[in-house]
Amino acid sequence: MKIKNIASSLIILGAMTTNMQAQNTKGITPEQLLTLHRLSPIGVTKDGKSLIYKTSKADLKTNEYDKAYYEMPIGGGEAKKIENADGLVAEKEVSPNGKYKIEIQKTKLEKVTGQDHYDDVEKSDVKIYNSLNYRHWDSWNVGEYDHVTIQDLKRKKKAAIDIMEGEPFDCPTKPFGGSEDYLWSPDSKQVLYVTKKVKGTTYAKSTNMDIYSYDLKTKKTTNLTPDNEGYDTQPAFSEQGVLAWCQMKRDGYESDKNDIIVNVEGEHLNLTADWDGTAYGFLWSKDGETIYFNAPVQGTVQVFSVSVPNKKSDKLTAPKQLTKGQFDLNGIIAEHEGTLLVTRTDMNHAKEIYSMTIADGKLKQLTNVNKETYDNIALSKVEKRMVETTDGKQMLTWVIYPPNFDKTKKYPTLLYCQGGPQGALSQFYSYRWNFQLMAAQGYIVIAPNRRGMPGYGVEWNEQISGDYGGQNMQDYLAAIDDIAKEDYVDNNRLGCVGASYGGYSCFFLAGHHEGRFKTFIAHDGIFNWRSMYGTTEELFFVNWDLGGSYWEKNATSTKSYNQFNPINHVDKWDTPIMVIQGGKDYRVPIGQGLEAFQAAQLKGIKSRLVYFPEENHWVLSTQNAIVWQREFFKWLGETL
Repeated sequence: MKIKNIASSLIILGAMTTNMQAQNTKGITPEQLLTLHRLSPIGVTKDGKSLIYKTSKADLKTNEYDKAYYEMPIGGGEAKKIENADGLVAEKEVSPNGKYKIEIQKTKLEKVTGQDHYDDVEKSDVKIYNSLNYRHWDSWNVGEYDHVTIQDLKRKKKAAIDIMEGEPFDCPTKPFGGSEDYLWSPDSKQVLYVTKKVKGTTYAKSTNMDIYSYDLKTKKTTNLTPDNEGYDTQPAFSEQGVLAWCQMKRDGYESDKNDIIVNVEGEHLNLTADWDGTAYGFLWSKDGETIYFNAPVQGTVQVFSVSVPNKKSDKLTAPKQLTKGQFDLNGIIAEHEGTLLVTRTDMNHAKEIYSMTIADGKLKQLTNVNKETYDNIALSKVEKRMVETTDGKQMLTWVIYPPNFDKTKKYPTLLYCQGGPQGALSQFYSYRWNFQLMAAQGYIVIAPNRRGMPGYGVEWNEQISGDYGGQNMQDYLAAIDDIAKEDYVDNNRLGCVGASYGGYSCFFLAGHHEGRFKTFIAHDGIFNWRSMYGTTEELFFVNWDLGGSYWEKNATSTKSYNQFNPINHVDKWDTPIMVIQGGKDYRVPIGQGLEAFQAAQLKGIKSRLVYFPEENHWVLSTQNAIVWQREFFKWLGETL
């Protein structure tokens, strides 16, 4: 009986193993991707013993997100679900002495609407402007601004003090600013905040963002960074009271080298001035002697450290890279007993929290919120491939292969064109442009780190400015030509896809690909630089990268608006193209997508317009995202 039971168990176990293996031959689906748990670190508890994080999971039927909070030992262990995080983590908004709290309040300062100007037109919906910055990202300016206010917690009935009273500027900064834009001084005597104190047309042309300090006793505001003309962001004090922040030097250049500055004995010291890279965010060490920061490098995002001098006369030391690997360490949460708590992604895995040993850079996974999904799908192979460019340089490209890749077969292949244009093409995990999902549908994806991307030095990063249709387009073609030499690539089934600058790349390559591609997909791409210049909201971007307006006749602008303008090459369009456009995208406004679709239709080219009226430059609604994915692969199925 025992032998028979053992044999039966082995048969059942074998059947279960076979079944699991069969299940794991399939890659991720759009529905699985969009219903993954999305993890957000909240912080470390006040006693320093636990880590609090939140997960959000999309409900495809309700189009809403189900949220849950968890607490786990800071060094790792079992996470327990909690009702909420209230009171567990120190609130950044509350002053260190516990007497005051920062509140962000909306204040009306300008007359914009018809009702603002006239008492008898309450049903009108007109807006009246006398300068630019009339709309930004996905919102129209209605004369309201977000202001930092201070509430006395002992006198809650007393109105909060608006420390930006009467000023038509925003903090947090728009459109992406958050709590990193304000903080208390360690002695609770000052509030520091970040804003761009220019308005109207000047606002649209400038990146001169500064850090200001408001003194609670004197009620005076001081500009702490008056001499710097570019971005000053992310101010943070060490526990010892030393201030550090991130800084870009040049006004109008949103992708300038991002350095880390510290205020030592009243002097602003640039800790990364001689380092050939650009920093993202940073964290002070508890002893105040080191700053940890993350930065793009060689198609990944890694953690670095740099020493902080005690005196302004001390010699600065070069940053040290602490980690290496085929992953992104996206955020640094906290320091704990010789480790850093960080978040990590790669092209096969969404964000999770890891512990990183400072001494050797080793990583230990602490959370695993999507284990069930990943355990039941086949993962893609992601490979680094070096490609020689047309000017003889070596370019790192990521190649993502379908699950269960068989090199004896032939596969359709997609060239992915990154946005930005100076956004890092690293080991990120997107819920829209997801390489794991593309590969799971049977496509090889090649993603080149072409000219204009950070992680390869300042020169490589800056080369693209003023050369949009130049060397980086040759980099794209070099990448697809290189992988097309492989026997497993079906050269009759090559596609080109991308969004934003990647969408521009698709529109431009549609007139220059010389028959390489069988289909294009362009999402929120620039099609006509003249109308783009006339309708986009952040003019500093186009002024810097195009060389100014289309009516200026300098060498850079002439080339940008003529040779590098996709609309000027539509006569060579002959390939199916799908155009995706958001109705509330004011960065790359709706006319760009409509012009491109209309041109394709009038030329008799198979084309499709997928229009999202309520989406901006991204697709944020879950059900819209499902439609996006289904239309994406439906188009590829029809044309590739």
